[in-house]
Amino acid sequence: MNTVPEAYHGVWQRTLLRLADGSEDTTTRVFWLQSAHLHSDLRIPDPAPKLPLERARLAGFAGLTQATEQRCQWHRAIDFHPDSGADIGNMAFVSSEEVHETALDGSYLEVWQRLPDSIGPVAESWLHSADGSGRRACLLRAGDYFMFAADRPLRLSTRRSLLQYLHDSSRDAELLLSCELTFGRIQGGELPWHILYSTLPAATGSLFSVPADAQQWSELPVAWLGIHPPENGWRRAPLPRLQALIKETLV
Repeated sequence: MNTVPEAYHGVWQRTLLRLADGSEDTTTRVFWLQSAHLHSDLRIPDPAPKLPLERARLAGFAGLTQATEQRCQWHRAIDFHPDSGADIGNMAFVSSEEVHETALDGSYLEVWQRLPDSIGPVAESWLHSADGSGRRACLLRAGDYFMFAADRPLRLSTRRSLLQYLHDSSRDAELLLSCELTFGRIQGGELPWHILYSTLPAATGSLFSVPADAQQWSELPVAWLGIHPPENGWRRAPLPRLQALIKETLV
């Protein structure tokens, strides 16, 4: 798979969402980290929801990125909302630090600003559960920021929304909401690897479990990353295959 152009590398914060009807959102905290092949995206409404049904308003995803300087497609391998479908936008760089994303059908405009401290080394690790259960995760870095994404322990059908699953009383709400998208600072936080925002309320404001020098990315211990690691931990794995992700989206 081709490498994503360096113009995209870093962490981008959304400063504006404008829909076709003229309505706007400038308060939701939205961060997109882009590395050489992988992306992770986290969206936290303000104020951050706490109760289970309210937490269905959270969003986040991670996977492979196909990009030119005019168009991006984000192929989601991990997704807080199982029924998201395809994600593709037209891209226009206003400057090296600002890019505008518009829907192919003109239904939205998103304005993205690159965080200055995200300019620097990018690194990426794709992870699989060591028990063969099929769970996936990734740990990404851009400059002084990191993002961790891990899917929930159970696979949800793309034919139902997360809210529909939560309304099913036979399901464990916390298990359904256990898809983890975590964003933080490596050295620039209160302490190294400080979590700023997460889809898991218990993680926000805490420290991420990486007891190693961030410069030695290939040596970072990954087995027990996150709040809900698999029973036998994570292991490093090759990047996901693009055709496999495309097929999943179409199912």
